[in-house]
Amino acid sequence: MRIKERHRAAPAQSAGLGKAPILKKYMDYKKAFEKFEKQNAFVKKTVPPPVDGAQKAALNRKGNMLFNSGDIEGARRIFLTTGYSDGLSRVGDYYKSRHRMMDALQMYWLAPDRGKCEPMLMQLAAMLQNIIHEEEDLSDE
Repeated sequence: MRIKERHRAAPAQSAGLGKAPILKKYMDYKKAFEKFEKQNAFVKKTVPPPVDGAQKAALNRKGNMLFNSGDIEGARRIFLTTGYSDGLSRVGDYYKSRHRMMDALQMYWLAPDRGKCEPMLMQLAAMLQNIIHEEEDLSDE
């Protein structure tokens, strides 16, 4: 089935409801993702086990050594365990340099490094808007 045919059969339009309200020209990305925040729909969260300060510092040093030696995944596991935000942010930078944008966004979100999250969310929202507009244009033909 072509996109044009599939779009015509959309329940909202066939029921006479017109275009869905989410298809606004300028979508507020914060509102779009806000309803999913409490559901943990995009980011898997775990509760780190209780680690005392000395253990946490030792693990963070080990994670930094792994990261610097190129074992990014080993470092990531340690940083997730300890909740080391600078380490998570560096892992996110590494993923971003490798064009693994969703993985980078996840690391930034967990860090939490909102300064790096927000531009990526803006890009994601713009990309989704473009897809929606392309489908609208196809349905208008």
